[in-house]
This record gives sequence, structure tokens and C-alpha cells, in this order.
Amino acid sequence: MMASSNPIKRSFELAAERCEDLTPLVYRRLFDVHPEARTMFRTEGNELVKGSMLALTIDALLDFAGERTGHFRLIEAEVSSHDAYGTPRELFAAFFGIIAQTLREIVGADWSDEIDAAWRKLLGEIEGVVAAR
Repeated sequence: MMASSNPIKRSFELAAERCEDLTPLVYRRLFDVHPEARTMFRTEGNELVKGSMLALTIDALLDFAGERTGHFRLIEAEVSSHDAYGTPRELFAAFFGIIAQTLREIVGADWSDEIDAAWRKLLGEIEGVVAAR
């Protein structure tokens, strides 16, 4: 399989070669860095909710970093719904950085300057979207 020319997508491809499921790693990091987030998740069906939330977030990230066909608008919509849940905007925005940090750890030495720059740019754009909502 040919690697993607999109550095964000490539970072996910590299991680997928090394890790079957990002969910536990992303949420472990989230709860380590933001322990207050743990109480925001219900206890029943928790793993399914987290997995679904991460999958939707990854779809939105890939679209935001790529063709912007519409999935990226989920980020804008979820700002409002997370406001209603009482999630601080800073925590909402931090989740995307948590994903990037987790990928960087998994990818290790294959995390290139190009991937790093693309993630920094993407995270900055997402912070702008979150702040503008």
C-alpha cells in the first residue's frame, strides 16, 4: 500500500501499522493530563462511547486536514454540543492535541518534521474554529 502524501493521514497510517486500537492510549493520556475529563464520561457503555467519539473525531480531523468534504464540520457542531455538556472549550480543543501526542509516541522515529509541522498547523486551525464558535 502506498503511503499518503497528506502528512496527517500518513501519521494515522503509520500508527495503524503499529497499534490496533488508539482508543485506550488516547483516553489514558487524556485522563492523565486532564483528570477532570474522567468524570465527564458515563460509566455504562463507556468504552463504546469513547471509541465512537474517537472514530468520529479522526474522520473529522482527516477531512479538516484534507479535502474538507463536510465531515470536518463535526468539529464546529461538537463545540456547541460540548458547551451544553459543560465541557470547557480548552479541554475540547486539547483533545485534538492529545490525539497528536499519542500518534507521535506510537510512530516514534518515523514522526517527521513534515508531519510535526502539519499537526502544529492543523491544531492551530482547530483552536481558531473552537474559539470562533
